[in-house]
Parts: sequence; C-alpha cells; structure tokens
Amino acid sequence: MAVHTESIQLIAPALLVYAHDRERASQQGSVLFYHGLGSSKDQQLTELTSLAERGFLAIGVDNVGHGERRYADFDARFSQHNPNWGHALLGAVAATAQEVPRLLDAYIQAGIVNPARVGLVGVSMGGYIAYAAALAERRLKAVSVILGSPVWWEAEANSPHRTPERFYPTALLSQNAGCDTSVPPHHARDFHQTLTPYYADQPARQQYLEYPQSGHFMREQDWHQCWEHSLNWLNRWL
Repeated sequence: MAVHTESIQLIAPALLVYAHDRERASQQGSVLFYHGLGSSKDQQLTELTSLAERGFLAIGVDNVGHGERRYADFDARFSQHNPNWGHALLGAVAATAQEVPRLLDAYIQAGIVNPARVGLVGVSMGGYIAYAAALAERRLKAVSVILGSPVWWEAEANSPHRTPERFYPTALLSQNAGCDTSVPPHHARDFHQTLTPYYADQPARQQYLEYPQSGHFMREQDWHQCWEHSLNWLNRWL
C-alpha cells in the first residue's frame, strides 16, 4: 500500500500521513497523534503509517517544546535533577492541549480535515495531552489515551480528573500498564469508574483496559494488543 507524507506548518509543526488520497482519508477520519516526552512526530512514523493503512488521515504533531520547536534548555528543563520538572512537563502538556482548537480551526479552513470526523491518540506525555484536549476541544469524537493520567498533582487546579462531567459524549478509551511506575495506572482506572454515571446513556463510549504484566515500556505483545484496541476504537467511533 502506497503511503504518502506531507509536512505542514499551521499553528504547530505537523506531519500528515495517508494512503492513496488525502481527501478520501479525511472523510474516513482525521487522527491527531501526540507523542511522549523527548520524542517527536517524526519518531512516530510506524504508528502514523498504521493509522494511514487503516484509512485515516494521520496527523503527527510536535508537542510544545519538542521536535522542530524543541526547547533550547530541554535537557535541563526535563531533568529529574530539576525539582520543578513536573511543573515544566505539565506546562508543556497544557500548552499543547490548548493549541488543539486553533489547530483544528486552521486545518478546517485549509480544507485538510473533515470537522465531523476528528479523533486523537496520545501516548505517555501525549496521553496527558489527550485528556486535556478532550476538554479543550469538543469536536473530538474519539480519544485514545495510552499510558497517560488524568490526575495532575503538580497542577491540580487544571487537572482533567476534576471535571469528569465534561467528558461525555466523547468516546474515551484509556489503556495503562499495571507495573508502570512512571504513570501509575490507578489514576486512569479510578477515573473511568468516576466517569461511569456520566456515560450511563451510552456506557460503551468509555472503556478502560490494563496490561498487568507491562511497565511503562510495554511488553511487545501488550503494545501490539494496545495499539490494535486503539485502531478499533477509532474505527468504531469516528
């Protein structure tokens, strides 16, 4: 299958990946992809290609402070020797999530995406972004969070878990690793329990899955299963 890539600079550096025809892919659904700490859109080509092969228009975005807009002091800012690194991380997370509405506006105006069929996937840091983006941008129809947390202790006033009533009807899938010490799974697990009454009319629109034998760097078989669940979620709800 022929897969095409295009770099664009609208609001944030991004990479479009699609099979065959971009317009046809956008009609099936456009999927924003947000990566982990220290990564970039260009390092996620495997996942972006996988989305494209399923027929989606995949849009890999550089998080704030990453990739083409990497902070000059990135290593010092996000060093675990920096006592404020958690605040720095969540600052970049919040800034990236707050861009999403402007990003979609720009893509819609340019005729890149179909506003009726837009989803988002976030991994690790991108998972934190995904929870916040679901609140910032109500046009997101389906969101898949991988190894993220809705609980932000270092920025509790802005923590997504404080407003569970605002997530419905967004189709929200969260997947975490049971042995993850970087992003403890119980935050997302408990959050989905909290979401249950808000999704009472359509309970299938929210789901939590956990991989008990994996840590933050998931076992290969668990990662493949996790990714397949994400693809199926997007297929179902976009």
